[in-house]
Amino acid sequence: MKQSIFSIESNEQIAKNVYRMKLKGDTEEIKVPGKFIDIKIEGFFLRRPISVCDADKDTVTIIYKVVGKGTEALSRMKEGKLDILSGLGNGYDLTVSGAKPLLIGGGAGVPPLYMLARKLIGQGKKAEVIIGFNKKEEIFYENEFKALGAEVTVTTADGSYGKKGYVTDAMQGKEYSYIYTCGPEPMLKAVYNASKTSGQYSFEERMGCGFGACMGCSCKTKYGNKRICKDGPVLFKEEIIWEK
Repeated sequence: MKQSIFSIESNEQIAKNVYRMKLKGDTEEIKVPGKFIDIKIEGFFLRRPISVCDADKDTVTIIYKVVGKGTEALSRMKEGKLDILSGLGNGYDLTVSGAKPLLIGGGAGVPPLYMLARKLIGQGKKAEVIIGFNKKEEIFYENEFKALGAEVTVTTADGSYGKKGYVTDAMQGKEYSYIYTCGPEPMLKAVYNASKTSGQYSFEERMGCGFGACMGCSCKTKYGNKRICKDGPVLFKEEIIWEK
């Protein structure tokens, strides 16, 4: 974890209530896909944890959805500087994916899969991506994944674009060596039940501190309690315990 000041390079709307922000600063701690940053927003006590979409030697890109007053305030920022804790979470392990990994994201869980896809394809893997949304106006990053060389399937719950249904409907009949996924817990559980291989599941959770001190995001696993912000947000399929 590292605390530093980042400057806002750009902040634009890319879908309904969805924004992409590019920040310039010290990205030394953001080497693995699946990590997140914690942003201090003036006027709000708690920082806002947001997953990393992509990063290079001095910039980080985040994609976030406006869901409350904090993210609404963030969406209005077009310039300035932000106090950020970076390199949080454990991120995805890329060494166990096999030759044909399947990446599955739902809504706000889509962004961290972009850097993951870029890294896997850079390793020569044949990555396939399924991204799910409620409706057409919420879709983002279909073309960006395709530009990386990934095969992409888009699902919408209302059938307004792509394949009608959920990400699990698009999983049917596909051959893959491993699963990486991120999204709301009901989606993760559905993917878990539908999957034919091992995989890594990135959980969305409300957080207080973001670095493991407050214990507010603890969950039970087969190997004991883990903190989603520090020991996660990525858990391996074999350790997950679903609450009834």
